[in-house]
Amino acid sequence: MIKEFDEIYRLYADDVYRFLLKLSGNQAVAQDILQDTMLKAITSADKFKENCSVKTWLCAIAKNEFYNYTKRCDNKNLTLDEALNVHDEPLERCFTDRLQALELHSIIHRLDEPYKEIFTLRVFAELKFTEIGKIFGKSENWARVTFFRAKEKIINLLETEDLL
Repeated sequence: MIKEFDEIYRLYADDVYRFLLKLSGNQAVAQDILQDTMLKAITSADKFKENCSVKTWLCAIAKNEFYNYTKRCDNKNLTLDEALNVHDEPLERCFTDRLQALELHSIIHRLDEPYKEIFTLRVFAELKFTEIGKIFGKSENWARVTFFRAKEKIINLLETEDLL
C-alpha cells in the first residue's frame, strides 16, 4: 500500500498542488491542504470506486479539504484573505509564546526518528523536501509524507497534553 501511495503521490501531487494553488492563491495553504488531501486519500482509498481517474478523485478530495479550510476560517471570523495571509495554524501559534515554544521543543524531542529529524530540518533549518529526501537517501515524496506524519504526531501530543 505504501509503495502504491508513493507512486500516486509522485504522479499526482504536482497537479493537485497546482489545483489548490489556483483555489487558494497561497503556496503555504496549498501545500498544507495537499498534505491533508493525501492523508484523506490514504484513509479513504477503499471508497475510490474507479468511476473517474485517480487525479479527478484527488482533486475532488482537495476541493473538499479547501472548503473545510475556508469553513474553519469562517468559524474564526476571518475573511478568506486574512486566513490565507495569516497562518493561524496550531503549530505556528505555539512558536509565538516562549513557554509554549519550550513545551513544543520538549514534544519534538520525544518524537521517534526520523520524524524528529525531518520536522527539525523542515521547520528550523527550512530545507526543501527534495533536500531532506537527499539527506536520507529517500525521495522528496517520502520526506513530505514523513513530515506530515511528524506534524500529526506533534499535534496529537499537544492535544493530549492540553497545550492547544
